[in-house]
Amino acid sequence: MSKLKDYILLLFKGISMGAADVVPGVSGGTIALITGIYKELVDSLKSIDASAIKMLMKGRLSSFWVMINGTFLLVLFSGVLISVFSLARLLKSLLTTHPVLIWSFFFGLIIASAFLVTAKIRKWNAQKVTALVSGVVIMYLITRFSPAETTEAYWFIFFSGALAICAMILPGISGAFILLILGKYHFILTSITNLDIPVILVFGAGVVTGLLSFARFLSWLLGKYHDITISVLAGFIIGSLNKIWPWKETITTRINSHGDTIPLLQNNITPWNYMEITGTDPQLLYSMLLAGAGSVLVIILERLGRSAG
Repeated sequence: MSKLKDYILLLFKGISMGAADVVPGVSGGTIALITGIYKELVDSLKSIDASAIKMLMKGRLSSFWVMINGTFLLVLFSGVLISVFSLARLLKSLLTTHPVLIWSFFFGLIIASAFLVTAKIRKWNAQKVTALVSGVVIMYLITRFSPAETTEAYWFIFFSGALAICAMILPGISGAFILLILGKYHFILTSITNLDIPVILVFGAGVVTGLLSFARFLSWLLGKYHDITISVLAGFIIGSLNKIWPWKETITTRINSHGDTIPLLQNNITPWNYMEITGTDPQLLYSMLLAGAGSVLVIILERLGRSAG
């Protein structure tokens, strides 16, 4: 990547990944996969090992930078961080004030992502179909979990960061949703919004730890069982649609650690039942338009990724 436009495109991909990672149910890994940078991302992260650290400690900065594909990682994660810190407050507000429209946009995004990822499998067989179905079932069951109320101790914040980042780089599994299950989504989002530095640093340390350790395993899977791994990941994306369905009936709520009333258990319902049960306009036309816009955005990103590659 030697041209300025390539760096700008990579930065935009990072921004898109960051925006996806902020929303429960949407994965930055999905964006990386459909834009053609997924394998390079995983391989680059895997290269940050003991040998690279020794090279850095000996002052061989140039060799270290080349070895870890440093420019690629710097530009990409700059985009991720820009997006996370700039969009956290906005998305938190929009998910509260316009949940149906925002989830509709991401529903369209995920449907198009699932189609594009499954298209990467050129020759299907029984083994790959089984892997796909297994991924769908696993992810569907994960989305049925209810959020928990957990400790705000630093050790758990570190653990949450490590587990969430593993999900963030897996297409279909949202790191934000893992935080939601752990009862730490609103806590971390509020900490980022309020620039709670101690919490951000501890969470960030967990993110770095989880990222570097998990990337090696994922790189090995992609190298040895590429199509099977992609099939499972595609299943994860399809299964996550259960979480992202825009029209939901809230069965029970809970009070989080900040005193906010948030949904605890929700069921998916049709737009027509949504109007009947909640007395709120399902905004079907606007929802369909935004779902279409999400799908178009994914297709554009995928084509940009192919042209850049």
